[in-house]
Amino acid sequence: MVEHTEPEPSRPLRSWIRSAPGTHIWLLIIAVTSVVVAIAPDQVDRVLLHRNSSNIHQLVKHPVRALLSSAFWIENPASLAFYAVLFELFHAPVERWLGTLRWLVIVASAHVVATLISQRVLLMAIQDHRAPRSMTHVVDIGVSYGLAAAAGVLTYRIPAPWRWFYLAGVVAFFGIPLATGGTFTDLGHAIALCVGLLSWPLTRHVVSRETPPRLT
Repeated sequence: MVEHTEPEPSRPLRSWIRSAPGTHIWLLIIAVTSVVVAIAPDQVDRVLLHRNSSNIHQLVKHPVRALLSSAFWIENPASLAFYAVLFELFHAPVERWLGTLRWLVIVASAHVVATLISQRVLLMAIQDHRAPRSMTHVVDIGVSYGLAAAAGVLTYRIPAPWRWFYLAGVVAFFGIPLATGGTFTDLGHAIALCVGLLSWPLTRHVVSRETPPRLT
């Protein structure tokens, strides 16, 4: 059962953050790493991004670290505000609805599965000489796979008939780039979206944080 957090009308910002703690802790870490990238000397920022990337090279040498650390960096610190908006639109509602544990299981699974499959496809393309070998060191970081999964599972929170318009929109958003010659990242987005959509069983029997507790 999800533990409810009592609303604090006098402290709306605190209540907002406490209602989705995982989302805001994640966002805070990304803010810190973005500042590090922004203030790092020339070339050092590239080293940091490559070292924390989940590309083929890092996955072979340090698979656990690569999968974990790549979820806490974004390549362009100037995009931080944009990602903050996306976190509030997708991650926060899902976490409040399903609870932190279920939300984390979904987005973490999507990040890992999408990364491993997309990088495996890229490796096969390199071995078949359809992609340059330098792609083994490509910067592959960011939070977009988790966002795609959150967008997918959020489908089940939207009432019909709006649910079907929303679903069509997210499928088109992630599917069209893949269908029109997309990159391995586009493939990862599509896989992560599918993970979110396939997480429907985790949305059953949920006591949402958005629902006030009953008084007995």
